[in-house]
Amino acid sequence: MPKASNLQKGRIINIDNHPYQVRQIDVHTPTARGANTLYRVRYASLITGQKLDQTYKGNDVLEEMAVDKRRVSFLYRDQNLFTFMDSENYDQYTLSEETLEGQTQWLVDGLEGITTLLRDGHPLCIELPQTIDLAIVETAPVIRGATATNRNKPAVLSNGISVLVPEYMTAGEVVRVNTETGQYMTRVKT
Repeated sequence: MPKASNLQKGRIINIDNHPYQVRQIDVHTPTARGANTLYRVRYASLITGQKLDQTYKGNDVLEEMAVDKRRVSFLYRDQNLFTFMDSENYDQYTLSEETLEGQTQWLVDGLEGITTLLRDGHPLCIELPQTIDLAIVETAPVIRGATATNRNKPAVLSNGISVLVPEYMTAGEVVRVNTETGQYMTRVKT
């Protein structure tokens, strides 16, 4: 059972016997002596999608919900439903767009390295890989001498998302992007 001070984004917490996933944690350090650090946590219900805000002191103990983790790959999208396939037993799981809030932009056909969280054999949510490699589809032309500068330019990736990349990058190159922040990390050698 984790303490509030050790809570991490993405963990599943049992609140009133319902699974809630930690979506955001704000730490408020008081200025007065002897005051406790407060942790304001925003949860999302994995059943209804409803948001829940709770405030804890650092020593408050929370009950983590037991879930099964399975490796899956993304198969396809059908309107607002997303289908994933278990990498071991080939079972298929379908989740709605509301359940995948903020993650759908990173789902490209055949994406592997995804983990789904199951409770009693039913999918609750997914965890994306920390990084994903995508090709640059469109960007401004290379500027002479750009390798010596540390400036960035916008680039549209194969999934339609726009990120800032170094000025020397060109269309067709593959870049690694952080799925949590949506920021460019590095160029991938092919």
